[in-house]
Amino acid sequence: MSQPLTLAEFDYVLPPELIAQAPAAVRTASRLLHVDQLGHPHDLQFPALIDLVRPGDLLVFNDTRVIKARLFGQKESGGKVEVLIERITSENQALAHVRASKSPGPGTRLRLSNAIDVIVEGRENDLFMLKFNGSVLDLLDQHGAIPLPPYISHQPDAQDDLRYQTVYAREPGAVAAPTAGLHFDEGILNKFEQLGVSTAFVTLHVGAGTFQPVRVDKLSDHIMHAERYTVPQACADAINLTRSKGGRIIAVGTTSVRALESAAKAQREASLSHPEQSIPDPKSTLLANSGDTRLFITPGFDYQVIDAMVTNFHLPQSTLLMLVAAFIGLGTMKSAYAHAIAQRYRFFSYGDAMFLERNRSQ
Repeated sequence: MSQPLTLAEFDYVLPPELIAQAPAAVRTASRLLHVDQLGHPHDLQFPALIDLVRPGDLLVFNDTRVIKARLFGQKESGGKVEVLIERITSENQALAHVRASKSPGPGTRLRLSNAIDVIVEGRENDLFMLKFNGSVLDLLDQHGAIPLPPYISHQPDAQDDLRYQTVYAREPGAVAAPTAGLHFDEGILNKFEQLGVSTAFVTLHVGAGTFQPVRVDKLSDHIMHAERYTVPQACADAINLTRSKGGRIIAVGTTSVRALESAAKAQREASLSHPEQSIPDPKSTLLANSGDTRLFITPGFDYQVIDAMVTNFHLPQSTLLMLVAAFIGLGTMKSAYAHAIAQRYRFFSYGDAMFLERNRSQ
């Protein structure tokens, strides 16, 4: 019997200067590390993705839009608070992380950005349920700030408002960008279309939990944060058509991966729960689906949908690094990251990209 996976397997030492603090001058100017099916690394520039994706393939993007989810203010007592919206639950309610010297209890009133009145309604585990005095989305858009990741040291500015957002973002709700998509601009998307490469969209609203480190030694003890996803009918149809013609399903970003594989997992579970309904195997026919997902992908996971992925470089000991290891193999992941560090790739949200082809032996 194999030993259970531990957190130490997913650690690596990253020189701080390799953490990208700003985006490349233009979206497609980043580098691209191609890891082929044999696990061999190839150093390229991002536009070379056009030569790696074949006519008949399908690129699946996450069209979530980053909201201005960070707010600063004070309690009635005068104590300072910082609020990071995790999830909008209704027009005027949201779940949020709240930082304060003393945790606010139910009924506490907050004044944010000298413009927004908020009442703390209660707790849901480590999140606070907040009621706003108006539309949460509208108030955030007027008074909030883009929630840059904690490893980016500067305060968000006008460039971040533009560049920490994909060019195809349209469904507001994320508090972190699906960063693999940041490398695509209208020009490269048009080139894919001209080459006969199809595109489809899922929505997964990325939560702040994406930056939370795994805090347990045994991965099986980790509990994922929940995120809302939708795989619409148009995307499911595009996937099934691509498969029928022998094309590959290429997920752009780990969030697209999680949305697709979460839909497949829900489909398989429905099939087991309702054998009388003849629900198809998601490896042959994927059905549209939406819901909350806590899917935790680690080595040994049986991918149902995707054949390749575009992704950025991820934090040590993160769930996203584990997802990558599950796709290309733990040893291949470690060697690819060692290669990237040696070759001075730029890491994390504003950093360089990878194109990973599936290792079918995993």
